[in-house]
Amino acid sequence: MQRRYISLVAAGVALGTTLALTGCGSSGGPDDVTIRLVAADYGNGAEDSSQKYWDELADAFEAGNPGITVDVEVHSWKDVDRKVAEMVADGNAPDIAQIGAYADYADQDRLYRVDELVTIPTQANFLPELSEAGQTDRGQYGLPFAASTRLLFFNEELFADAGIEAPEDWSQLRAAAERLKARGVTYPFALPLGSEESQAEAMIWMLSGGGGYRDPYGGSYEIDSKQNVSTFAWLRDNLVTPGLTGPVPPGKLDRAQAFEAFTRGEVGMLSGHPTLMQQAEKKGIEVGMVPMPGADGKARASMGVADWMMAFRQNGHRKEIGRFLDFAYSDKNVLEFSDRYDILPVTVSASEAMAADDKHKRLWKFLEALPTSELYPSGETSWAKVSASVKRNIGGAVAPQGDPAAVLNRIASDAAKAESEADAE
Repeated sequence: MQRRYISLVAAGVALGTTLALTGCGSSGGPDDVTIRLVAADYGNGAEDSSQKYWDELADAFEAGNPGITVDVEVHSWKDVDRKVAEMVADGNAPDIAQIGAYADYADQDRLYRVDELVTIPTQANFLPELSEAGQTDRGQYGLPFAASTRLLFFNEELFADAGIEAPEDWSQLRAAAERLKARGVTYPFALPLGSEESQAEAMIWMLSGGGGYRDPYGGSYEIDSKQNVSTFAWLRDNLVTPGLTGPVPPGKLDRAQAFEAFTRGEVGMLSGHPTLMQQAEKKGIEVGMVPMPGADGKARASMGVADWMMAFRQNGHRKEIGRFLDFAYSDKNVLEFSDRYDILPVTVSASEAMAADDKHKRLWKFLEALPTSELYPSGETSWAKVSASVKRNIGGAVAPQGDPAAVLNRIASDAAKAESEADAE
């Protein structure tokens, strides 16, 4: 039944794309229309900048859609959310933004709903768990654009040298880290809980310990749950205090630093996503990957991440935006982006194509984890403030003299305040 459903959706996407390119959503007027897209850069420099992908996509779209021009502006992930926020605040919102969060803009009634933009086959083709994550206030405003899951990465050469195998639970993870330290590895386990993306690392470990940011069946934040307190106490006592996390305190270590150290061969283990695999292999690092261990076995769930596309109402280019988005979400274009950046596709049909093609074999482990992964509560308007509190505070939970319960309680208080403010608006 599932295979039949996927095939029907894929067929519908092909039909929907054809309709979009042959008149559905046409502006209907003689004047040319320019739509402005601001997007995040998934590359590591000028050579593989996302600007190239978007420029090629825009050229292909314009060739089949006379009268519509697409101007593309790409910024680094460190800057893109702030740049879009500044544009919106200045009354100069882009037509389309491809960034990390949509809920605040939806709450301000600045965005089109997805069903106002794309054809039904395009909307139906998004992976269900990602469509759900793109909803707030019973409407879908975020179109998932790129997805990834996290696995435990390890340096195969360092593991072979230390005579160890991939850990399957926390006790094995600590034992492996001890062996790596004894062999002189700089970061036996890199634990980036600095300000860059510590909300991700924290969630990976929460899920590994049987907790999470929220009750998986809905409800309020549960940041200071017994499971989460236990998890960070274990990290403090078993990895950080014994010196198994390297020379930089986890609260000062950013993800980019940890990833760069891994590509230099200085890290034994860390949580990684598909792009890191590509970066490490380019530097000659042999990468092993396994599901994140849990306290007594496999973790409750892997962490999934989705980045979002959204369309602003300000300029009124709904039909032209819709035509472009239908084109962007065709299998050909989704898979082209996935190929370039080792990112998981967000549609059913493209995911099915990836799973059936040996060319994508190294991404299969990530793809398999996606349907059961847990994503950030990105549909909550409170999430941006909660995430900011995690970034400010979570490193203190694992410091040698840190108090995990007190730190998590502080973040939980910030979360409750953020929820109360969101409800009052």
